[in-house]
Amino acid sequence: MELINNKVEEEEEVDDYDHEDDDTDEEEDVIIAQVKWRKHYSSVQKILLVGDGDFSFSLSLARAFGSARNMVATSLDSLEKIKKNYSDGIRNIMELEERGCVVLHGVDGKHMSDHFFLKTQRFDRIIYNFPHVGFHFPEENCCQIQMNKTLVKEFMKNAKALLRKENGEIHISHKEGDPYEKWNLVKKAEKIGLHLHDTVPFYKNDYPGYQNKRAHGSSADAPFQLGQANTYKFRLITHPL
Repeated sequence: MELINNKVEEEEEVDDYDHEDDDTDEEEDVIIAQVKWRKHYSSVQKILLVGDGDFSFSLSLARAFGSARNMVATSLDSLEKIKKNYSDGIRNIMELEERGCVVLHGVDGKHMSDHFFLKTQRFDRIIYNFPHVGFHFPEENCCQIQMNKTLVKEFMKNAKALLRKENGEIHISHKEGDPYEKWNLVKKAEKIGLHLHDTVPFYKNDYPGYQNKRAHGSSADAPFQLGQANTYKFRLITHPL
């Protein structure tokens, strides 16, 4: 009789163990169901956005995710300048902050790895859409091209320092054709220890609410012509042991 009771107890323990597995599976399913995506970006990635103008790209992601708690959105401009330059800038910032986003002003992408807050963080995705120094010369002028090349190079150096080593990516969306191809994004990246992981077309309509802004001068709030553009995805070059 004692042997039978022991057998029953063992079966009950097995049943309990099986139920625990079921509960774990259900919890995993819930977590997976909660992950939300907009194109290449998900709600579980820690994302840094650089030079976002009126913050409309950041807001497009935040609305898709339902929360911006894993996002840090930055701009070179001060809050006062954003208010002056962009009709929707302050409204976008307020909504981002309500959704949990950290919004930082006066952040220079060329020196951001020294920023008091950013230098304590590591990111899965670092995004800079259409980097540009402003319209000092015509776009095809060699001085203008050199200034933009320097901007991109220094940004990538700083982004590299803030990137998570495991599958972290730096995304630069960039116009195609002359003179933009002369910026040599891929060569610049390779020289500082990054490799091109992927290139995909950039379509503004993939990001509802995003407004590409000139961001400089008296027409800062006006859009610029996108034309053909791609998103370049860079990862750290890793050497096998």
